[in-house]
Amino acid sequence: MAAAIKTTKLTKSYKSRTAGRINVVDQLDLHVEEGEIFGFLGPNGAGKTTTIKMLLGIIYPTNGEGYVLGKEIGDMEVHKQIAYLPERPYYYEHMTGPEILKFYGSLFGISDKAKFDALLERVNLHRDTTKTISQYSKGMQQRIGLAQSLINDPRLLFLDEPTGGLDPIAHREIRDLILSFRDEGRTVFISSHELSEVELICDRVAIINRGVIERQGKLTELLKGGRIEITVDGVSEQFLRDMKISDANVRSLPNGFLLDVPEENDPNSVIDAVRNSKGSIISVVPRRKRLEDLFVETVTSKPRVTADGGAQ
Repeated sequence: MAAAIKTTKLTKSYKSRTAGRINVVDQLDLHVEEGEIFGFLGPNGAGKTTTIKMLLGIIYPTNGEGYVLGKEIGDMEVHKQIAYLPERPYYYEHMTGPEILKFYGSLFGISDKAKFDALLERVNLHRDTTKTISQYSKGMQQRIGLAQSLINDPRLLFLDEPTGGLDPIAHREIRDLILSFRDEGRTVFISSHELSEVELICDRVAIINRGVIERQGKLTELLKGGRIEITVDGVSEQFLRDMKISDANVRSLPNGFLLDVPEENDPNSVIDAVRNSKGSIISVVPRRKRLEDLFVETVTSKPRVTADGGAQ
């Protein structure tokens, strides 16, 4: 598939009074395919916002190159085909939803009231047209933001924390809207700390840490390596340890033992061995690796060594 976003060794550095030049984003190689939902993850200060600002042409890279929808970053023509919803968008609070859409539409030379009405209905705000932004809940503000981001019918949307601080119902509403964007063939680039949401809707993700992409790929591939928990009774702990299953853990329970093994092991061999020894299988529970596990494992790994031998 064609690349909606592609960067090669994209770098942004700043001068520091104490540490010389610091690479906030360091030789970033990023690939986002058209028509997918892509999660861009990382701890605070990892370089996510700086990366997005470079991709939007708000700031310019120090080194490297990047392309958005086939055009070099900074190409103003691309702005007609992209949309950006920041984490904390600012709206004039005295305006109503229709007035907000009319205002932002005018920036694109769009004054189609029927289109604005359709967008309000799409985000379920068509019954609240007389309310001002100051009367909107957090979820309603996110929904008007998504409506505003669709005014120019973008091919690529950048969403920064689109579900941050929302209740479970609002979470689902925003999630369903984002999934519908992909169904329409749009590309969605999401920066978020809501890892459970990202895991539900994203096709691929990248994890950035200290300005460097540490992991990138399909979630189905990145989340391999889960565990299987087998609860057994009627056999000894030593029997389970003598099975010598690689990377297995045995834990004593009030009634038996819990054998925790990597998912690549065949649980049938364990089950057969226990039964052949007159033991009982109480339960077999697959425990799939979660995105949260991968994220924590990635960002808490050993410090990255710099070219001068120091650590970051």
